[in-house]
Amino acid sequence: MPQLDKLLGHITPRGGVRLRIEPNVPPVLDLAAGGELALLANPLPSTVLEALVREVLPSAGEASLNSTGEAQFEHPCGQELFRVQLTRGPLGTRVVAEPIRSAAPEAAPQPQAAPTPAPARFAAPQAALAQPAEPVSSPKAKLAPVCGTHPTADSLFMALLGRKGSDLHVSSFETPIIRVSGDLLELTDFGILGPSKILEIMEALAPRTSWEKFVELNDMDFAYPFEAGGCRLRVNYFMDRAGPGMVCRVIPDEIPNPDRLGIPDSVRRMAGLAKGLVLVTGPTGSGKSTTLAAIIDLANQQRDDHILTIEDPIEFVHPRKRCLINQREVGTHTESFKTGLRAALREDPDIVLVGEMRDLETIAIALETAITGHLVFGTLHTSSAIGTVDRIVDQFPADRQQQIRVMLADALKCVVSQTLLKKIGGGRVAALETLFITPAIANLIREGKMYQIASAMQTGRSVGQRLMNDALVELIQSNLIEAKEAYIKCPDKESFMGALKRANIDFDLRAHEAGL
Repeated sequence: MPQLDKLLGHITPRGGVRLRIEPNVPPVLDLAAGGELALLANPLPSTVLEALVREVLPSAGEASLNSTGEAQFEHPCGQELFRVQLTRGPLGTRVVAEPIRSAAPEAAPQPQAAPTPAPARFAAPQAALAQPAEPVSSPKAKLAPVCGTHPTADSLFMALLGRKGSDLHVSSFETPIIRVSGDLLELTDFGILGPSKILEIMEALAPRTSWEKFVELNDMDFAYPFEAGGCRLRVNYFMDRAGPGMVCRVIPDEIPNPDRLGIPDSVRRMAGLAKGLVLVTGPTGSGKSTTLAAIIDLANQQRDDHILTIEDPIEFVHPRKRCLINQREVGTHTESFKTGLRAALREDPDIVLVGEMRDLETIAIALETAITGHLVFGTLHTSSAIGTVDRIVDQFPADRQQQIRVMLADALKCVVSQTLLKKIGGGRVAALETLFITPAIANLIREGKMYQIASAMQTGRSVGQRLMNDALVELIQSNLIEAKEAYIKCPDKESFMGALKRANIDFDLRAHEAGL
């Protein structure tokens, strides 16, 4: 339902003859008995009012409004027909609406479904929620949720892929925006989308169980197979102060090639480990899932084992090559990461992938799984390899931290910390910091001497050790990134400046800070 209809629906029941909406003023209803009634306590900003108008404005009216500043059209709402007049002034567009007659007097009233709680301020469409429940004898729909389609969503997704974007942002009263090579770009062809239109798209795309959860909690994640574009999308639904919104990230159907990603041989060898814990860390959107998918695919090609993944949601779909692969989704196939990981010990895995190690219990179970003879891959949101070890230890109570250091020294095999940077000429490239746990470094972890690990990494380049500053300098020297971009993304800027100076790379910090 257009948001304007919610205001029009008050005219007749409240004895009104005219609705007046002006920018930055509460909507007013002129009463038949004389006087007026404010329908809302708060005024409507001009941008919100413009979005309300665009939802119902026909193309002919839009042309008239743009050319003359005025437009008039008839708009049906429920059982009534309204004449809507628009006048554009210096403060925004003024709306006056008057009822003309019944839009469909002969139509019999339709029975209404029982109302369902809607997210935040906007009523959610009921089509998906009114569907009958799946029979108990057919669990397939529950285990493999079916996603729908919507023509506007298809057009948005094709625009995203056509511009080689990574993310699509759809927010209420905003033009859709995509991220291309790290920068945000507006899709002006689609205009401003109102909350009712966005809810319509969201309900059409989401599996029934996911939509019900979103209506209840105002948040939801799921993976959407976009067959027309040959990819999958990781979709997040949310509510904010303006209304509903969604963010969609592109997940290619094809498993990424380690050569194209620039994954060094020392990291690729982690796919052949018999047991231990391998962590890939970095900020959100740094490509952790992509790197892990490439390593898992290497194991799938080279080993004859059982791989079990626990993800939220399932992103890259791994076909069976040499390994048996079971992929479980949090919220669909298991309650949480910790419950899925606890159950994994009874499912005879050789390799376990934990999509995200979010809490203490998940970390503890993953660590115990690695110690008991399994190869465990996981991700954490940390900015450096050394900081990852500290983060894990600090998750535990003080009286257990020494025990965790000993367990980490025995189980941890490698930490890869990565960040994505804009390439010169377009695209993005990952810079990888790699920490391999040698006997000397394991001893430093055991003794809590984390401050000495950086020195050990500098002298251990022959075994694949690489600090983030060294990785960034190599990318600059290869003319893949600019020094300014590396400076913005590096976690330790002071030591990075020293690394630039040792590499004889000119970079004027004062000019950068001045925006030159």
